[in-house]
Amino acid sequence: MNAPTEAALLKQHLIDPEICIRCNTCEATCPIGAISHDDRNYVVDAAKCKFCLDCISPCPTGAIDNWRMVPRAKAYSVAEQFSWDELPQELTPDQLAAAGVAAEAVADAEAQAAAAPAPSPTGEEAFVASRYGSTTPPWSAAHPYTNLYGPKSAAKSVTATVVGNVRVTEVGKDYDTHHVMLDFGAMPFPVLEGQSIGIVPPGVDAHGKPHHARQYSIASPRNGERPGYNNLSLTVKRVLEDHQGRPVRGVASNYVCDLKLGDKVEVIGPFGASFLMPNHPKSAIVMICTGTGSAPMRAMTEWRRRLRKSGKFDGGKLLLFFGARTRAELPYFGPLQNLPKDFIDIRFAFSREAGQPKTYVQDAMRAAAADLAPLLADPNAYFHVCGLKAMEDGVVLALRDIARDAGMDWDAVGAGMKSQGRLQLETY
Repeated sequence: MNAPTEAALLKQHLIDPEICIRCNTCEATCPIGAISHDDRNYVVDAAKCKFCLDCISPCPTGAIDNWRMVPRAKAYSVAEQFSWDELPQELTPDQLAAAGVAAEAVADAEAQAAAAPAPSPTGEEAFVASRYGSTTPPWSAAHPYTNLYGPKSAAKSVTATVVGNVRVTEVGKDYDTHHVMLDFGAMPFPVLEGQSIGIVPPGVDAHGKPHHARQYSIASPRNGERPGYNNLSLTVKRVLEDHQGRPVRGVASNYVCDLKLGDKVEVIGPFGASFLMPNHPKSAIVMICTGTGSAPMRAMTEWRRRLRKSGKFDGGKLLLFFGARTRAELPYFGPLQNLPKDFIDIRFAFSREAGQPKTYVQDAMRAAAADLAPLLADPNAYFHVCGLKAMEDGVVLALRDIARDAGMDWDAVGAGMKSQGRLQLETY
């Protein structure tokens, strides 16, 4: 929608720093670069925001859905927002009147801000991959519980105990990926495949303020890493060196990768209400991921494997397109090789493998066009994409080209997949 450009009053879009878990979904989704961040806060530039609302639904916590009526000339600057620990209070009618804003201007601004829908992606020049991603879960997905623990919940956090920490990539000097298992004991913490949690690192930042939570996707199925126990697992990668070979020691991921058995961890969440797996018989899942984007795919695959073993569920086709720079950097490479071929079809893509041409997940997808085209047209097939933001355009463009080459109308297919929850994008 378009905000009034000449009115004295602005309905300013703001992000709540208290409940934001710094997942980068909003910045990655914004099509015009109105959202940015520093080492503490995510903020919205009032001079750039066009009120398209693309960023609202993907936010897992609701931190993005905040607004303040302010005189346009006194809109909160980006610099001000970076300094906040909490949102400013709403201005009262008397305060607005004192700033020269008439009462009727408030009603006019509200009405104009709600008047027009966001522009739709039509035509080649308007192609924006994120706009094809659905914020609707698959119709047969189980009901997710969200925000049970957090800054604005009845319980601010829950304490979990570390019961496992295993490295799942080969030793390398610039990467290190761990499979970390957390147990919640008697505290309820129900999760589904595709959801995430926030981990709060102990201590304070360079400004002397407590660290904010960081988001991690859950890598275990709904009944736990160890079935029947109140536990879950995460796939966490820390970068040890930057591109210039200089040591890197980030806060959250290093904290998690260094956890020892018995350590206590402060957790908030769970988060996520759309990036969920379908549960109806014959439903197919196409999983496309890079690096630690494999976490939700591992959870979905393991749940389907357990269902298959029980003999009580007739699952559809599973396809996994998994990308990394080399085999050594691919989490769970060994266990993946042991999954039955009639259970899951796995296609690897390596961009830095010695002596091999660079291959990315979208290249592997194009090579598998004959398998993917029928699934694009199948209402029971769901596509889940997770990994770095840089992969998103390539993946969705590959889906578009596969559809077109098969004689399908991509605009109709893409719109249908979005409305039916069949194309889920979770990139960062």
